[in-house]
Amino acid sequence: MPEFKPDHAASIGMSQDGVTNALRSVFADLEWLSLFDDGEMGAACTCRLTFEDDRLLIDADGCDGDLASSPTCRHAAVEALSDRDVSGIRTRSNGIEHRYDQRGVDLLGAAGRFLELLGDRDERLAEAVTRDPLSVTTNITDQIGPVGDVALESGLLEAVRAVDSYESALYSATGLTIGHYFLDHRLGDDGRLEDARTLETGSEARIYARPDSVPLYVLDVVDQTLSAAERGHLLAGYEAIAEGYVEGDRAASRAIEYATDEPADPVLARVLAKHTSGYGILEDLFADERVTDVYVTSPVSRNPIRVVVDGESMTTNVHLTSDGAGALASRVRRTSGRAFSRANPTVDAVATLENGTGIRVAGVTEPVASGVGFAFREEAGDRFTLPALVANGTMSVAVAGFLSVAIERNAAALIAGTRGSGKTTLLGTLLYELTPDTRTVLIEDTPELPVESLQSVDRDVQALRTGSDDGPEISPDEALRTALRLGDGALVVGEIRGDEAHVLYEAMRVGANANAVLGTIHGDGGDDVYERVVSDLAVEPSSFGATDLVVTVQAHETETGRSRRVATVEEVITNGENIWFESLYELEGEQAASTGRIDRGESRLVDHLAGPTEAYASVRREIADRTEEISALVSDGRTTPRDVAAAYADRRLE
Repeated sequence: MPEFKPDHAASIGMSQDGVTNALRSVFADLEWLSLFDDGEMGAACTCRLTFEDDRLLIDADGCDGDLASSPTCRHAAVEALSDRDVSGIRTRSNGIEHRYDQRGVDLLGAAGRFLELLGDRDERLAEAVTRDPLSVTTNITDQIGPVGDVALESGLLEAVRAVDSYESALYSATGLTIGHYFLDHRLGDDGRLEDARTLETGSEARIYARPDSVPLYVLDVVDQTLSAAERGHLLAGYEAIAEGYVEGDRAASRAIEYATDEPADPVLARVLAKHTSGYGILEDLFADERVTDVYVTSPVSRNPIRVVVDGESMTTNVHLTSDGAGALASRVRRTSGRAFSRANPTVDAVATLENGTGIRVAGVTEPVASGVGFAFREEAGDRFTLPALVANGTMSVAVAGFLSVAIERNAAALIAGTRGSGKTTLLGTLLYELTPDTRTVLIEDTPELPVESLQSVDRDVQALRTGSDDGPEISPDEALRTALRLGDGALVVGEIRGDEAHVLYEAMRVGANANAVLGTIHGDGGDDVYERVVSDLAVEPSSFGATDLVVTVQAHETETGRSRRVATVEEVITNGENIWFESLYELEGEQAASTGRIDRGESRLVDHLAGPTEAYASVRREIADRTEEISALVSDGRTTPRDVAAAYADRRLE
């Protein structure tokens, strides 16, 4: 322990003997020393203490690692802080990590400075202060003289006044050591519980409304319900995988068996898989079917994870560690095969969670951001169909019936909207409306469309991946030329934004592809899309005239949060020289409704969709029949890709 420094004694106007005598007098009056017998005073802490940068790390496997309840661990921490300041304190005990907030750091740091001022003049008094600084300081708060001066000089008086118990002063956020996350369980006094549910991972999710902030999404992770013995098995299994003793399929289950010599506990196996082959705490967040987006904001040390739940943004009680952000970055690099570093500080990729859910990953790191940050978005197209979009209010059943017939009859359509409006989701649902025997080739730089889901219901879909970087990927225009040679059928371009626009429109203009042509484009309405394609992408107006439809989707605020909807459906009209747009469906209240143009017999597109032996009225009747069919699917709750594919099984190309 550091010696008492004479300059400190002089600064508060007392001698070394004066300090000792004053402290003895105070604690004798309070009978403090009688609280510790010689055995307890001499109890040794078995924790191992190290410093990492400006943090104190305490390996407390010999105890529970909770500084709020362990005087022995507090004693070790205060002694370590007697000659240096830190910004954070972490303890690790039997697989659980505790992270202490600023109040706890301030309290124990001030106790360390008190100890430094005291020096080695009285070991018993020093022991009392290190083990129970709250009680000691509370009893000397009103003292006038050298004892109070020491407490004031060290900052201990101020630190104690800010708290009322060790539970509040040394509150800790907790997490599994292998999980690289912390959970903050403080809810505040103004939260009102609105929803609670158990997730398929075994974790619990609760949502609290708060009057002065966004809602709080509280996750109680199943990891922290494990017993000390179970955590021991989990850590042993983790080491077995890390050291390569267990590899391959079912590695998590076999690692638990390796650690226990018993059949694997399914809960332990799931938790281990989540933190080894999975995406850690993201597996729990995306297990909530209402969660569509998860944001990890840099720097992670200051920002909790945020989520979007049913279109509403919320703060969570989950914090990643810096190591956790780094682990996510490594996982993204490994699963996507894409570079992500200071030399390549952005990444756009896709990943698959343990439960098979596909997510899109956008990441940034230094030097373009202060550390690692991510946006994860569920690939919603895997579960949505036109009937599903009708069921959730994205579009009216009338719009769905029309789009179904138009796409089935090979319309050339652009799905327009701003970022996050749901363009790709709608495009993915429209692909189920192609007849089952339609050959479909789709082109994307980052896979987002529901290729596997379509293939799982026996649709013939060939995906091509493009890229603009050097490497084995092909350019968008080359991919498009390749697609035109891969079979006669529908052509889908994930996003039209560059050179591929010229090739696509030339193919449409000269009839190189006589089937459906679909794609998404950034824009708000037909006029905006026309300006984007013709002015920004330099496509000839005559080529743009090959477009049949522009469907615009938008995000909007509702009483229950942010939602998406089809805003307009416009047909493209050309007389050979001019191009303009006529609305078939446009917003009326919250949803797009018919403008009457089709019913009045004025739609050129409907006339164009009629076959050689059909009349305009035949297409109108089919739209009405399709609308009724989709309405029945919605009423029956049959909206999944498999349900819809079964309902459409007898459709064939003419």
